[in-house]
Amino acid sequence: MEIDYTNLEERLAYRFTDRSLACRALTHPSWQHERNGDEEDYQRLEFLGDAVLGMVLAEMLYTRFPDWNEGDLSRFRAHLAGQGTLAGLARSLDLGGFIRLGRGEEQTAGRSKDSILSDVLEALIAAAYQDGGLEAARSLVARLFDGLLDAPGSRVVGRDAKSELQELLSARGLPPPEYRLAEESGPPHDRRFRFQLLVDGSVAGEGEGRSKKIAQQTAAARALERLSSDQGD
Repeated sequence: MEIDYTNLEERLAYRFTDRSLACRALTHPSWQHERNGDEEDYQRLEFLGDAVLGMVLAEMLYTRFPDWNEGDLSRFRAHLAGQGTLAGLARSLDLGGFIRLGRGEEQTAGRSKDSILSDVLEALIAAAYQDGGLEAARSLVARLFDGLLDAPGSRVVGRDAKSELQELLSARGLPPPEYRLAEESGPPHDRRFRFQLLVDGSVAGEGEGRSKKIAQQTAAARALERLSSDQGD
């Protein structure tokens, strides 16, 4: 499988000096096992990327939220670095199409597995770190996560706003919320989604993000703020 590095670099907004690092970050162990090759797979890079990501996120959160205590910062970092969040970001970049997989993983939809997508994203962060140093990794992580830090849901430390909203509506005897895709924009490597959240037929909140999951969570967080304010009135 030939990797389209130009396309990949456009999606990441980072150009590799040593593209072999990107190749390694996209190579699943199953690819190596089936070919008995000498190339490394992404596992060592994923290990390094996990540490680099944790450090850069800690730095970003420490600066962005000066009033948060250690527990809040730790919980939100864990949420941001969690498999689901990383896989969502990888999907927003369409990274699945670049991964070198063995036949078995290919046949079992490996390109869409959260575990593989999250590992590959961490490996690519490590590849950028190895290729361009800490500043390169810091810039890449900032581009990936800035939108998540700015979302209203971040103010409640990575809460599951959709579940909270479902519980609130149920307690008030209201029907479940309806999430309606209002707009999809941007180039393939930087898609933006905007969702409207309807409660009993009326718009209760809107949210935007680089993945549908993020946009829906943002819309739910805004609906929660609005419904809580209405109850206070």
